[in-house]
Amino acid sequence: MNLPKVINKLLQAQADFDSRAYADCFAETAVVYDEDEMHEGKERISQWNESTNAKYRTVLEPVDFSQDGSKAVLTVKVSGTFDGSPVLLDHHFEIIDDQIKSLEITIHQ
Repeated sequence: MNLPKVINKLLQAQADFDSRAYADCFAETAVVYDEDEMHEGKERISQWNESTNAKYRTVLEPVDFSQDGSKAVLTVKVSGTFDGSPVLLDHHFEIIDDQIKSLEITIHQ
């Protein structure tokens, strides 16, 4: 699967449970939407990722990818210490200048 460099960096940061490196994939004013919550800015994104890692030990396995300009969707098999693991989730990215501007995580349809 041929993924943009920033998504490969994000996946590696998640595999390493490195919340700082994860947040560094995002623009300074980026926004993440997950489980009906919004996390805005690198610091808040780092805190959110650290919290979910501690709670769920989230492991991401890429399944499918599509991109149209700055918009991209990565379908991942997500496993961890949560009820219903594993689950397929879609990561809807907006990528500008090799940085993630926004990420919305939804249940795969």
